[in-house]
Amino acid sequence: MHDEFGQPREIAIPAERDLTIYVDRRELVTLMTLGAHPEWLVLGYLRNQRLIGSVDEIESITVDWEVGAAAVRTRHGIAAIEDRTARRVVTTGCGQGSVFGGLMDMVDRIELPPEARLRQSDLYQIVRQIRQQDSVYKQAGSVHGCALFRGPELLLFVEDVGRHNAVDTIAGWMWLQDATAMRGDDKAFYTTGRLTSEMVIKSAQMGIAVVVSRSGTTQMGLAVAEQVGLCAIGRATNERFLCFSHPQRLLRDVEPAVGAPAALGAGHVVRTA
Repeated sequence: MHDEFGQPREIAIPAERDLTIYVDRRELVTLMTLGAHPEWLVLGYLRNQRLIGSVDEIESITVDWEVGAAAVRTRHGIAAIEDRTARRVVTTGCGQGSVFGGLMDMVDRIELPPEARLRQSDLYQIVRQIRQQDSVYKQAGSVHGCALFRGPELLLFVEDVGRHNAVDTIAGWMWLQDATAMRGDDKAFYTTGRLTSEMVIKSAQMGIAVVVSRSGTTQMGLAVAEQVGLCAIGRATNERFLCFSHPQRLLRDVEPAVGAPAALGAGHVVRTA
């Protein structure tokens, strides 16, 4: 390839692969993915699609990259799977994500831990760690990254061609951990992508009440965050950010650096009509 000066260059290009999920020999969906953690991705996808309610319902997940397939065997089958997967919604996810059923189905049943909080000093640590993280994006671009934090501690960082794949992978990883790791009340979720309704719903389903993005939010994403009690923080770079919803979950224990623009200053809380 050549750069803007017409000079030849060599760069890394992420390898995108297709992975078709079969559940009890029934074809479910094909995901486009980098494929770094396929078992976690498949488990998290089934979890966030609300097709399974517990990891104990899964007997095995077998991935075969030669044929690009992930075979899931459940212990007792998935009740009414045909009806539950008949309606598909194409989302805004990179790589064209999709969800089964209505996006707002069961949102009213989500209960986030009321005591969940994030310190502003920890927020700054999160943004700093993401900026310093060795990543595919720095080498080649073309991917999104998501991360799970406990306070300022980075638990897991995942990159994929779509942010929906990255969040599903983290959801799958959480389900395979012990009870402490599965808890969402002491955790924050970070994404390089925008906070759409899909991302907010998936984070809330994981029990995580604070979500941070270096991008912004959509109107529907904000509406869902307000409804379920999720603190959505966007435009987070260095010590600047916008808190779009439920600012009571953000504990202001430090003052931002002097010099942040007044219009979009650090700690600015957005109010909507």
